Amino acid sequence: MEIGKRIIVLRERKGWSTNRLANLCGLSQSFLRAVELGEKGISVESLALVCDAMGISLKTFFDWPGEEPPEDEFDRRLEQLTPYQKNALFRFLDAMLEDRSE
Repeated sequence: MEIGKRIIVLRERKGWSTNRLANLCGLSQSFLRAVELGEKGISVESLALVCDAMGISLKTFFDWPGEEPPEDEFDRRLEQLTPYQKNALFRFLDAMLEDRSE
């Protein structure tokens, strides 16, 4: 498993530089670049920070089989909704959030 290459694919898919990802996850740019190039290993804790910054779980990171990681399922489904459906979903989410605060 080439973790560094997977990080690169995910990062580039978002259009992010190594510096931007490093800033978002709290790791140094030089360390992150060394991981991407396969020069250094990365701890599970640091990889979790990278995944959190990119909006995916560790499970998703490790589950995708090839060079293209899976798209975020929620985003993919949200894009398929009509404007009416999106509005209904947002109303539902608002109601769920209000209910949670009680």
